[in-house]
Amino acid sequence: MILVTGATGNIGSALLQELQATGAGPVRGLTRDAARASFPAEVEAVEGDLTQATALKPALDGVRSLFLVSGVGADADVLAAARRAGVEHVVLVSSMTVQTHPHLPSAGENLAVEKLLKDSGMAWTILRPTQFASNTLWWAASIRAHRSVQAPYPDIGLPTIHPADIAAVAGAALTEPGHRGQTYALTGPARVTPRQQVEAIGAALGQEVSLDEISREEAHRQMASFMEAETADAILDLMGGDVNDELLKVRDTVPQLTGAPARTFQQWAKENVAAFR
Repeated sequence: MILVTGATGNIGSALLQELQATGAGPVRGLTRDAARASFPAEVEAVEGDLTQATALKPALDGVRSLFLVSGVGADADVLAAARRAGVEHVVLVSSMTVQTHPHLPSAGENLAVEKLLKDSGMAWTILRPTQFASNTLWWAASIRAHRSVQAPYPDIGLPTIHPADIAAVAGAALTEPGHRGQTYALTGPARVTPRQQVEAIGAALGQEVSLDEISREEAHRQMASFMEAETADAILDLMGGDVNDELLKVRDTVPQLTGAPARTFQQWAKENVAAFR
């Protein structure tokens, strides 16, 4: 039995489709509201909350492999509950920042969860993806209302990854031999700048979308209205304020592990165009 946590999220929902398509065997999807979950027909929907790990025992019953995204819940408690339940293998989604920007608080938190998993006695596979293509959903309201985007660092490109490619690698790690004890850095197939992302969304819409460059200070002011100032600073560093060769590197891990080309941002934009209409 495989348990997919965050089963309604960008990665988890794609992973359920991936596991069903490959005939992975019995799969459960963890959600806070099973009645509202729209899972593939063969996936068992189970209710649970990763912030309340003590209540996960029913969901973990009979589970041998667990998919977990770091930082969503009480990771230490979830891993302890998994170990007690007899889980043998955990596939953890961490972050590329662990190796590119280890000084950032969020990277330290991810590294701490990686260590907890490695010390747990369970087998492990760690995925370290770079920036998600789905991060551009932050622009959705502005694009719907004004057909425009405000962004700093518009011409700095990062090898943005499609969440479905993270799911594809996770699916391979959960079902194929040879992945236990491995750490995989994951990127998309090419660097893509915010300007190119806006152009791709506009092309998917069939309408022009403009990009207005703003300063780091203005971007920070906007972001600090809905997140901690330190978090905003870290995100802005990763967007362009403190890039390095390790962050900019395009890797071929996805095609090597899945046998398929990594998905482009243009593909993501076409698949998710409804969010911007």
